[in-house]
Amino acid sequence: MSAPSRIAGLIAAQAQAQRARLRLAAAAGAVVSVSAVCLLGLSGWFITGAAFAGLAGAAAAQSFNYMMPSAVIRLLAIIRTGGRYVERVAGHEAALKALARLRPQLFDAIAAGPAERALSLSSGEVSARLVQDVDAVQTLFVRRSVPWSLGAGAASAVLLASLASPLAGLALSCAMAAACIGGVLVARRLADPAGRAAQIDVGVLKDRLAALEAAAPELKAYGLNDWAAAQVAAVAADHDRSQMALARSGGWMAAWQAVATALAVGVVVPAAYGADLPLIALAALAAVMGVESAGGLVAALHHNGAARQALSRLEAAVPAPPAAARHGPHGAALGLDAVDADLTPPVRLGLFGPSGAGKTTLIERLIGLRTPIAGEMRLDGVDAAEIAPEDRRALFAYAAQDVRLLNGSVRDNLLLASPADDAALWEALDDAALGDRIRAEPLGLDTPVGPNGERLSGGERRRLGLARAYLRDAPWLVLDEPTEGLDAATETRVLEALQRRLTLRTQGLILVSHRAPPMAMCQRSVRVNGMDDAGCVQLASPPNARRRPGPAADQAVRSGCRAATGHG
Repeated sequence: MSAPSRIAGLIAAQAQAQRARLRLAAAAGAVVSVSAVCLLGLSGWFITGAAFAGLAGAAAAQSFNYMMPSAVIRLLAIIRTGGRYVERVAGHEAALKALARLRPQLFDAIAAGPAERALSLSSGEVSARLVQDVDAVQTLFVRRSVPWSLGAGAASAVLLASLASPLAGLALSCAMAAACIGGVLVARRLADPAGRAAQIDVGVLKDRLAALEAAAPELKAYGLNDWAAAQVAAVAADHDRSQMALARSGGWMAAWQAVATALAVGVVVPAAYGADLPLIALAALAAVMGVESAGGLVAALHHNGAARQALSRLEAAVPAPPAAARHGPHGAALGLDAVDADLTPPVRLGLFGPSGAGKTTLIERLIGLRTPIAGEMRLDGVDAAEIAPEDRRALFAYAAQDVRLLNGSVRDNLLLASPADDAALWEALDDAALGDRIRAEPLGLDTPVGPNGERLSGGERRRLGLARAYLRDAPWLVLDEPTEGLDAATETRVLEALQRRLTLRTQGLILVSHRAPPMAMCQRSVRVNGMDDAGCVQLASPPNARRRPGPAADQAVRSGCRAATGHG
């Protein structure tokens, strides 16, 4: 299934779920249009008739029945007000409920797709698509009542105009058709391009703001605040221009509606020539309200370009699901070309090599954050490229080098790994040498960490990511530079706790590090030499990569790891 059909399917499903509210909004919109047309038409007839009765003398005025028309006018005013309230409440409630369900579905679709696609979207771009783009889709739900309102208003207006003359009803029908056609043409010419540009520019603005906000400390440190402000101002200027163009298009559409109203009155009044003056007044005001009933169509057309661009952007963000199910592993045996036998937990494998050689790329391909290359690695004897990413991810608990944290509490960030009680959370924090730091906070586990953990130091963020990985129950623990930036004493505490956890849980370890102390824990080590022309990561096993039992062998392996990593 293609991405466009996925988005269309999600929106259709939400429209189906909200069909009762949408039908109520459509019915209320029809009632509003009919009551508005009848209210103004009847008011015109009543005022004109009363005026003529007064001019005819006291006897005519006394015989004029004003009670019934005035009562009907009051009734129509009440019905119009109540109908408008019901239409707005039902329509917007349906739209808001649909969008509230649509956002998590879109996020899930993005997160479940290829990791490269999800990770290629910046935080500002994702935010723009899940907020502004989804908000723009709101018009697709709200305007579902427009055809009913327009149809009911047009029918009632033509019927009232026909009371004066059938020709007046026909003339009004032609005038309203011309009004609608003209509105569509103006919208396609002016509103659609402006709406598309505005939707793109707001995404660019939000993306630029998010990128500069993330780099705010560096910008301040290097005195680049003015440069950053100029960057935002340039993007904001483009956004303002597109918004001004969209506003101008709305003005032209309103101007056309005024012209269409004058045209309708101009053709209806002559067509009703020969009828009583109250009926002519009724037909003229019915023509005004008949054109006015197309106001919902004008508003929908004004936002149509933004809605279409939003759909296009959402379709581009949501990947198509896999064409077919792929093979899932039955075990956790890991096979690499540089290792003579498959590795199974609780073995510990260390990956080292120069910066940029592909160590992080290798483990991200392994655990399902990137698409692996055929023949590069195996899981349980099956080529990793043949295994669905979600099946591979189930085998690994991962602490990345670049830790990403939610703007929530310590507890919120830890529970991303899996449900756990407070005792398990504290145990993970203690093993990451972070427990004492969090206990010192008045709120404890409920301590907020700020956007991306800005209230924590770099080492604390890294250790919080390590504690989160500890909470995931998986055969393999994958750590990318877990002790980088830590002082020697803290590193020793972290590694001692890691050694203890691995032993107690019989969990395997895949470690990427430039440092000797963590590499000394590994029973096997593999050097990453870079990537070949096909993008495959090139591996080599050092001569002393296999660990043998006994204290002397332990020391030999530690010495070999220090020599391989360049650390004494």
